[in-house]
Amino acid sequence: MHIKNTVIDISKKAKNASDIISILSNKTKNSALENLISTIKNNYSQILESNKIDIDNAYKNSLPPQLINRLTFTEKSIDELIKSIKAIISQPDPIGKIINEWTQPNGLIFKKITVPLGVIGVIYESRPNVTVDAACIAIKSGNCLILRGGSDSFHTSNTLVNIIAKSFEEVGLPKYAIQMIPFVDRNAVDYLIQMNDHIDVIIPRGGKGLIKKINSQSLIPVIKHLDGICHVYIDKDADLEKAKKVLFNSKMRRPEICGATETLLIDEDIKKMSLNLLKPLIESNCEIRGDEYICSLSNKFLNASNKDWETEYLDKIISVKIVNGVKGAIKHIKKYSSGHTESIITENKKTFFDFYQNIDSAIILNNASTQFADGGEFGFGAEIGISTDKLHVRGPVSAEHLTSFKYIVLGDGHERE
Repeated sequence: MHIKNTVIDISKKAKNASDIISILSNKTKNSALENLISTIKNNYSQILESNKIDIDNAYKNSLPPQLINRLTFTEKSIDELIKSIKAIISQPDPIGKIINEWTQPNGLIFKKITVPLGVIGVIYESRPNVTVDAACIAIKSGNCLILRGGSDSFHTSNTLVNIIAKSFEEVGLPKYAIQMIPFVDRNAVDYLIQMNDHIDVIIPRGGKGLIKKINSQSLIPVIKHLDGICHVYIDKDADLEKAKKVLFNSKMRRPEICGATETLLIDEDIKKMSLNLLKPLIESNCEIRGDEYICSLSNKFLNASNKDWETEYLDKIISVKIVNGVKGAIKHIKKYSSGHTESIITENKKTFFDFYQNIDSAIILNNASTQFADGGEFGFGAEIGISTDKLHVRGPVSAEHLTSFKYIVLGDGHERE
């Protein structure tokens, strides 16, 4: 009961604070974010010390290297956080924007205007940077935030939340604008997703098991961040040198992120170039799991099973398949994609258009790395996640997407007949 009561208390406080947050001026919100930058700069050592505790625990618990990479904070990564906050500050206020306005023949004036969602619950696992990104995006969009971080990043996230809360309170924001559930017990999630009287949206970031559970049990609308089974398709009309570079970046820049490519599809018309395309990956010790033809090229390659085509490796592993042109690529992606991000490497505009029209993923790229699937790269400053939903938002979820709208109708003594 202690955990449940704490979650209820946190949720109620957030709901009360949201009435104040929702009407803050852009100047006040930006002041809070600017103060956060100063506070982070003054607390580098504290953040890194907390992160060291999480990293040490990760090694003791034998977490996979890719998860430890996602968990690790350095001065450089803190500087990247500050850069993201500055980008969010520079963006226009997403609240109070007139989306549309018109006048009816009877003289009534209609305005459709953006408003905050209210209280947002974010459930995430081993990426402590989400703590800062989510807090800044929530405040910029006039929302309150409840965070439930994973056990792996608990100490780092807890330190960051304390820094954020202090920074925001110093410039007059409500005390409970940003809160973190102080338990790693999974029962806390069970209680949180039942708080539909106080929380307006749940955003989960994690594995399939977490997403499936929340989606099936939540009484609150969910914006899902599913796994990133991302594909690169290299077409017969591709610039092969360009393709080689884009492929390498798509897989190896950061193999552990959701925008990393997991499956490579190669047009059968250029299959003899496969080994050349794979060479940079091989030289970087990326494990190749291929179909029959790919495996015939080297005894070091492993046979890809059906499971490989639907696996998010988050590691230096890629599955490779020869397909019958763009139609074969489309067929494979439709069957196995998680709806996150796909890239086609081709100089043929018609082929790209066919690919784009027939693939229903949130992000479609042409001649560009799948690792551009990131809110910062879209110019949003940061993101809470990449939504693979169709409602309420798709792709990077940033401040402008954490809004709804309401209508203002202006009359002059109008009566309806």
